[in-house]
Amino acid sequence: MKNVVSRLIAVAMAMLACVGMWGCSEDRIRWNEGFSGAEIVGFVDDSLVMVGSYQMRTESHEGLFEPYWDVIESGHERLCVYNYRVQEDGPRWCDTLGEYNMTNAFRGQMTDSIVWGGDLSNSIRLWKIGESQHQIKLKKLTEGCSGEFGITSVKQWLDGKFIARGDKSLNANDYGCQYAVLDTIAGTLTFKRLGDDLEWIKECDDVRAWGKDVYCLWKNNEKTGFLLGINGQKKDSVYVVNVPNISDLWNSFEFCFMGKMLYFGHNINSVDFYNGQIIIYPNVKATSAFNYVDENDNNVNYEFFRE
Repeated sequence: MKNVVSRLIAVAMAMLACVGMWGCSEDRIRWNEGFSGAEIVGFVDDSLVMVGSYQMRTESHEGLFEPYWDVIESGHERLCVYNYRVQEDGPRWCDTLGEYNMTNAFRGQMTDSIVWGGDLSNSIRLWKIGESQHQIKLKKLTEGCSGEFGITSVKQWLDGKFIARGDKSLNANDYGCQYAVLDTIAGTLTFKRLGDDLEWIKECDDVRAWGKDVYCLWKNNEKTGFLLGINGQKKDSVYVVNVPNISDLWNSFEFCFMGKMLYFGHNINSVDFYNGQIIIYPNVKATSAFNYVDENDNNVNYEFFRE
């Protein structure tokens, strides 16, 4: 009986201590209501943009005069779809991960409607618009090369598969692996070296397939522009003119295929994949993940959406 009373007294003292420190751990650690870190993940077509964001988890501490909050991590990643050409009331669709913390949820756009995530060590996470995110376990293989690389891009490839590459992997020397082929049906990620038929893509800054053709984007640093090629042949080009200090900004420009669109230095253009042409107009500029300026200098913008 004496031991029971002692334990009850200890519990009561702990509860009083919690009250004195304005709450126990459940009250001191919380998810912020709003979302942060919004970034453009990809484009569904010529009017819809996918935006990724996340919530911050904070912890309270005693201050000299009042408590203050510190950010301890992020999580509950969210994917939303907005119209960037026509002003609407809010997003067309949103979905938030229920997981406590899913890192690297928005690694890039994989198809017109799918975003990929994860580190691809043993699996890849796919997030399709209108559906919940799901995971595919992967078996890693190598063919005629050695040394895996960190994957930063996954795009559509030939025969219904996907090409995975790193920032510098295409230029790997000796026997280093240059790219990988992702087969989502078989659940395999096969690292390879370029054969003679694909040797030319080493010059590409971004590469993907459309049907049976391989499309390539590469920079033209001398003229400050980029070229579009198909199966190793130049098809079209775009150059930047009348932009002050363009040489200072050039290396920081994001430059890639995003679905059927080209994202180039915040400018959004489309590609006519059937004729191999870059469609410059109507041109839209993304000043942020929530603000866009159309060809008539009209603003399309959204406040940071909260669920």
